[in-house]
Amino acid sequence: MAFNHGVRVLEQPTSLTVPIYGTAGLQVVVGTAPVNLAADPYACTNTPLLINSFAEASELLGYSDDFASFNICESIDASFRVTNVYPLVAINVLDPTVHVKTLAAKNYTTSNGQIVTTDLGILADELVVKYNNTALQKDVDYAVTFDDKGYAVITILAVLGGMANGNAVTLSVSGKAIDPDAVTKADIIGGYNASTGTEKGLEVIRQVFPKLNLTPGLLVCPGWSSDPNIAAALAAKCEGINGVFSCECIVDLDSSETGATKHTDVGDVKEASAMISEHMDIMWPCAKIGDKIYHGSAIKAAYTAYTDADNDDIPNLSPSNIPIAISGICLEDGAEVVLDEQRANVVNSFGVSTFNNFNGWILWGNRTAAYPASTDPKDMWFCCRRFFSWWGNSFILTYHQRVDSPANYRLIEAIVDDENMKGNSLVAQGKCAGAVIEYREDENTILNVLDGKIKFHQLLAPYTPAEDIVNVLEFDPSLLQAALGGE
Repeated sequence: MAFNHGVRVLEQPTSLTVPIYGTAGLQVVVGTAPVNLAADPYACTNTPLLINSFAEASELLGYSDDFASFNICESIDASFRVTNVYPLVAINVLDPTVHVKTLAAKNYTTSNGQIVTTDLGILADELVVKYNNTALQKDVDYAVTFDDKGYAVITILAVLGGMANGNAVTLSVSGKAIDPDAVTKADIIGGYNASTGTEKGLEVIRQVFPKLNLTPGLLVCPGWSSDPNIAAALAAKCEGINGVFSCECIVDLDSSETGATKHTDVGDVKEASAMISEHMDIMWPCAKIGDKIYHGSAIKAAYTAYTDADNDDIPNLSPSNIPIAISGICLEDGAEVVLDEQRANVVNSFGVSTFNNFNGWILWGNRTAAYPASTDPKDMWFCCRRFFSWWGNSFILTYHQRVDSPANYRLIEAIVDDENMKGNSLVAQGKCAGAVIEYREDENTILNVLDGKIKFHQLLAPYTPAEDIVNVLEFDPSLLQAALGGE
């Protein structure tokens, strides 16, 4: 052993928070991304991309803090930088062959053999760089990279004119850049082209399971979802995915100058937007972290996914009243919104969730968009609705392998035993009050059995959230008398 005398220091490698994995709340985010920054800008349009880390997101889609132009980046940031949960599925609709604009030629003077352009969104393969009216060749005469702000950096590889003497030279740069402003709600909603067999926008959600073998848990389209048509399309996509699966969506209530600018506007704007669905959760307003503005849907979806992943990947917990790392809330334009619990409850009364600063910021609200029109606990409570969707998806995934097996007693007994064992386990863990499955003879007539149809009846009872806790305080004179009465 070494002999030491004096003062020493040792350095420990920085401990990084390990992200947690969960698929019960798998986010499927639809929108736009800065694809010009991606490794292959032309391979990430209208296709589901599985993303497991921030670095992977940057490589597959590109990344920018310009959330107003690239809403997918909101969810990437909220998931990988704010909550640290993965994976996430992104569907980018910005097409670098369609949503583009032409850049007029600009002159730049080199500095240390480089120039930094002043246009964002530049497509490297579309650049035209000229020296003395002669076009230069990419990767031979010059190389293109991007700085942290997204500006193209052109590095000269060949010796040009005055550069041989160490002098700066002037280059003419023109080309094309992606144009997120050219994306419309029609691109987001998308559709199916029967002649080519291709799908775009929200229609691509159908491809998530066949391509990735994962079932969507939460559909999100930050910002865009405040449009009533897009919100309705998202809600419709929550049911019958691939003909069998279901999930929920989290949307935004318009908080622009034409939407809800104060808490008392929320009910009217929700009604005017026709946002009524048991599969929909509505968020109002936006959230801030420093100078970044996030739509409420991006924040809630990330924290919902994190809550599931931290709960054995079971979506029985409400994300309401959990601490969140935001610094404030605001309208779309950044104007501060100040809510106390009383005003936040007004927002909740319309079936809209929000934020509450109660010894730190928390999500606030348990009810789906179906409330107050529906009071069915299965559809009214966000956590209960998600539990039912998750259980149904799990049943399908588990027993699909049993399809076309002999419809005998052994098959029926195996399914009943397996499901009841699963239910008993979750009850023992406190994740639901009960889960019981039965094979009822009166629901399985001989004609149905002969026709290859078997029906089970399952009773589920996820716990409803303790939304209102009351303690009645009463003055008791006898206690005072006993205290002052000596013996």
